[in-house]
Amino acid sequence: MKLLATTVFAVGLLTASTADSAVYVVGAQANSSSGGIGAATLSLTSGQTFTVAVAPDDLWSAGALPRWSNADGLTHDLFATGTDNSGEAAGTLIGQDWGTWTQHGLTAAYGTLVGEIGGVFKVIGSSFSGAAWGTGVLNLYYWDENNQDNAGAVDAFVTAGSSAVPEPATWAMMIGGFALAGQALRKRQKLLPSAA
Repeated sequence: MKLLATTVFAVGLLTASTADSAVYVVGAQANSSSGGIGAATLSLTSGQTFTVAVAPDDLWSAGALPRWSNADGLTHDLFATGTDNSGEAAGTLIGQDWGTWTQHGLTAAYGTLVGEIGGVFKVIGSSFSGAAWGTGVLNLYYWDENNQDNAGAVDAFVTAGSSAVPEPATWAMMIGGFALAGQALRKRQKLLPSAA
């Protein structure tokens, strides 16, 4: 019975999944890549899976019209719905392609939601699912060159899954569990009568 419990414990460690999730408000001004600081979210380990989702109709702005966009950035014409965050009348052109901005080794569209882990920046946009490219806190930014006239914020739903590679402490526990399982098996074999 001890062997079974130890084996189940070790296998459980291999398949255990730790999922953390929360909603983070990312402001176009406060969390700008130029003049702001990143919105700190979850702590991740390299290779750990995570997702970030922002509603496609959640808008923020880089300044005077037409500079409203969602987390995918200023990449195309965007028209007000009359009920969106811009406050403009339905049909008003509120966003358009503004090109790209290069900073911290990344080129992305103005107004894009960008993530940073350990000093490395990657495009997140309105829907991201992948593995952490480093170990540390995932910081989220509004991508632009000047935060002085930015407005609005988006809600980013961040979920972290299990690590693709177990941490050293997990490895130690698994090895210990397998060692105990082997020891219990050897003791059991000594107690069983040998077949002749």
